[in-house]
Amino acid sequence: MESVGLLPRPDPCAAAAVVSDPGDGDARRGGWRAAFFLVVVGFLERIGFYGVQGNLMLYLTGPMAMSTAAAATAANAWGGTVLVLTLVGGLAADSRLGRYRAVLVGSVLYLVSLGMLTVSSMATSPSSAGVVAFFYAALYLLALGQGFHTPCTEAFGADQFERDGGVVVDDDDDGAGGGGARRASRSSYFNWYHFSISWGYVISTTLLSYVDENVGWTVGFAASWATMVLYLAVFLLGTGTYRRTDQAAIDGVAAARFFSRNRKDDIACTEQLLETQEEEVDGHGDSKGFFHVTLLPIWLTSIVFAVAVSQVSTLFTKQSSTMERRVGGGGLVVPSAGLQCLVSFTYITLLPVYDRMVVPLARRLAGGGITMLQRVGAGMATACLAMVVAALVEARRLRAARDAGLVDRPDATVPMGVWWLVPQHVLVGVAEVLAVIGLEEFFYDQVAGELRSVGLAVSQGVMGVGSYASGALVAAIDWATARGGGESWFADDLNRAHLDYFYWMLAGLTALEVVVFVYLTQRYNYKNKANP
Repeated sequence: MESVGLLPRPDPCAAAAVVSDPGDGDARRGGWRAAFFLVVVGFLERIGFYGVQGNLMLYLTGPMAMSTAAAATAANAWGGTVLVLTLVGGLAADSRLGRYRAVLVGSVLYLVSLGMLTVSSMATSPSSAGVVAFFYAALYLLALGQGFHTPCTEAFGADQFERDGGVVVDDDDDGAGGGGARRASRSSYFNWYHFSISWGYVISTTLLSYVDENVGWTVGFAASWATMVLYLAVFLLGTGTYRRTDQAAIDGVAAARFFSRNRKDDIACTEQLLETQEEEVDGHGDSKGFFHVTLLPIWLTSIVFAVAVSQVSTLFTKQSSTMERRVGGGGLVVPSAGLQCLVSFTYITLLPVYDRMVVPLARRLAGGGITMLQRVGAGMATACLAMVVAALVEARRLRAARDAGLVDRPDATVPMGVWWLVPQHVLVGVAEVLAVIGLEEFFYDQVAGELRSVGLAVSQGVMGVGSYASGALVAAIDWATARGGGESWFADDLNRAHLDYFYWMLAGLTALEVVVFVYLTQRYNYKNKANP
């Protein structure tokens, strides 16, 4: 006779589902009041973090005395790690820590790593082996801090709109439950969050870039550290307003499996959490699986886009360092990384227009408005155009260098204004407004509600893989074009290099990506069909 326990055996699927408790049950928490603190946190974090990332290429080729190709490869590898580590932060938040605690962990990692970078910049010989090792340890610790911050802070802000009056709102509810209004507020939050962090980019790529190049790297890194102190203070100040979920989704599944004595229960729970293409009747149906296999092709086809836009902080910046950067012929010189702020200015200018004018107009004209994947596709097409413009401008810069007899003078200033690089930066900004935010909202919306930090990490991970791919592509092309005594496309003397060829290649790859992406999106079925 089978023994019966004193307590009823828990339903494994129910244990996995009870992960949305708001904490103290206070319906007054959350909403825009709580999200405001997180928007400010995002602004401050961008100033501190991008004070390092935006000028990394110049630091590597300057104080650390690396070649252009080696520095670009190292910067791309680190940039890829930064974004891939968002998966670590997202999983830690959704399985153990909760998003609130994950943001705290990220802030501590930021303070430690930026302190280490400040110390390393004080060394009298920055390129010595010991200092280089210490520098890279700090740099990758900074990447880990970003891995915790990025998916968790943004998802935590979006979580503030996940309930109406303290009642769980179903993803597909667009009636009295307020699901449609909640989804509209959440979508608007993503836009305004990026509007805020764009101002952080602007301040970082102008003020901190100027400090790095004209005052000193130590002062610049110390300023980034001080900004992170403010970031932590603001985040803690908003604690009383946040709607928090301290239980963890993956933990719930693990606990359910531990208590389950019946293998059939375990399998049934797994089938509810992990969908396969064969189990889908029509796209995703109405179930809430963790990661649908139909998301994978969308993710993969976004990698080329990520490769294209990753050039802003590497090759675009190196180009600008060779051009005339004086304003009006006077003494004021635009920092080499200064034009990166144009990407942010594009965010700042375009996001309010998109959120308040384009989206409502599209809803009136097309009923359902602009879908998330349509937004992403438009961004990919814009990235293709940006690479075409970049190739044309670089070809003109090379002609200007040849005409001025500067081919073998890498330190000389090419008589061509840095403002020629403005269009390609603006186009990349437009591409990111459309595609990057679109991908974030898409993956946040299409994964299971309990694992949305992971969903955001997946979307940001594509940018990391793109950065890795860019570094690998640069290294491969550098080897292929330089062997046999040839001139590398990425020669240290940019006046002998051929960045224009590289940009043309990226333009062709991005155009192909757009075609494949359109094909895939026409066959994709949204989880929430009422509001794609």
